[in-house]
Amino acid sequence: MPAILHNDVLLYKGSNLFRQRLLLSTLSGRAIKIEEIRSTHDDPGLREYEVNLIRLLDKITNGSRVELSETGTSLYFQPGILVGGQINHSCCTQRGIGYYLEVLLALGPFCKEPLNAVLQGVTHHDLDVSVDKIKSAALPILLKFILVDDGLELKVVRRGAPPLGGGEIVFKCPVRRHLRPLQWSKWGLVKRIRGVVYALRVSPTMANRVVETAKGVMLNFLPDVYINTDQCRGPNAGKSPAFGISLLAETNDKTFYCAESKSVEAGTGDATLPEDLGRECALKLLDEIHRGGAVDSAFQWILALWMALGQKDVSECIVGPLSDYTIKFLQHLKEFFGVMFKLEVLSSDDDEMSSDDEEKTSSAQKVKMTCIGIGYVNISKRTL
Repeated sequence: MPAILHNDVLLYKGSNLFRQRLLLSTLSGRAIKIEEIRSTHDDPGLREYEVNLIRLLDKITNGSRVELSETGTSLYFQPGILVGGQINHSCCTQRGIGYYLEVLLALGPFCKEPLNAVLQGVTHHDLDVSVDKIKSAALPILLKFILVDDGLELKVVRRGAPPLGGGEIVFKCPVRRHLRPLQWSKWGLVKRIRGVVYALRVSPTMANRVVETAKGVMLNFLPDVYINTDQCRGPNAGKSPAFGISLLAETNDKTFYCAESKSVEAGTGDATLPEDLGRECALKLLDEIHRGGAVDSAFQWILALWMALGQKDVSECIVGPLSDYTIKFLQHLKEFFGVMFKLEVLSSDDDEMSSDDEEKTSSAQKVKMTCIGIGYVNISKRTL
C-alpha cells in the first residue's frame, strides 16, 4: 500500500518491498515506520534475513536508530549518516549474498569513506541474483555514472551454495561527490557469449555436461561462445554440494545481459540433470536478449535510482519491458525523493530503437525512461 506521512515519518504496512524501503530511507535520511509485518501469519514478524539486513545497514551508517516491537511486527527506522569503510558481515543463509550486496552497491558511491566489504554466506541462491551476475551486469552500469573504475571491484573468494553457504566475497566501491547524468539509448547487437559453470562438492563431470548443453544451444545463434568451468575444491567449495551456470551476453555497445541457473538445494530429494540446467540457462539468456534494452532486466531498478540521484540534468535510458520490482521501485522513488519518471512505450518502428530492420520486428517492447536528477550530493565527501 502507498505510504502515509505522519509527523514526517513515512508509514507503511506489510512486509513487501522491505529492502526497497530501508534502502531509500537510508539514502534520503527519512525515517520510516512499517507496521503489520506478517501479523496474520503463524510465524509473525520480521524474518532472520531481514533483521540481518538491518544489522548490515547499521554497520555502514553512524547513528541509525532502530525500534522493533516485541512481536517483530512493527519497525521504526531512523537512518544515520552513511560512513562506509571496512566492514565484515556474515549474511543470513536464508537469502543469497546478492540480497545484501545490491544494497551495498546502491549505497556505496554515497558513503563517507570508500567501501571495503567482506560478506560471507550463500553466493548463489534461487531467490536472489548471484554475485557473478552483479559483477558482470551491474558493475558496468555503475561505471556509466562514475566514469572511473578506480577502486571498484568485486572478487569472489569462495563460492557457497544453500543451505549451509560457506561462500565469501569482497566488494570495494569508490565514493563520489555526485553522479553524472546519463543518456543511453543504444545497446547494439550481441557479439559474444561468455559463461562460467561451477561445481561445488560434486563430480567435475557435472560441470562438463552443463557446458556442453549450454554451448550447444548458444552456438545455433553465435560462433563466439566460451564457457569456463570453476571446479572448486576443499574449503573453496563451500559447505553444501551444488552446481550451476552463469551466462553473459556482451553487445558491441558494451551492454551486458546475464542469465543463471543452479541445481536444486541439497537434501530436497529432487535431482537436477546437468543437461536440463544448461539448456534452461541458455533459453533464459535468449529471453533476456529478446527483452533487450540498455540494461539487464534484473538491474532496471538500480539504474532508475542512479538516474534519479544524478545531477540536475535530464537522464534518459531505453530498457526492455519493466519488471514488477522496478515499477514498485519507481513508486517508492516518488514517495522518498519526489522524483517522477516519464515513461514512454516505444513502438517497434521507432527510429531510436535500432537501425536494423530485423531487430525491430523481433525484439520485445521497449520503454524510454526519462527523469531530471535531484542533484543528490554526497555531503560526507566534502569533508575528506
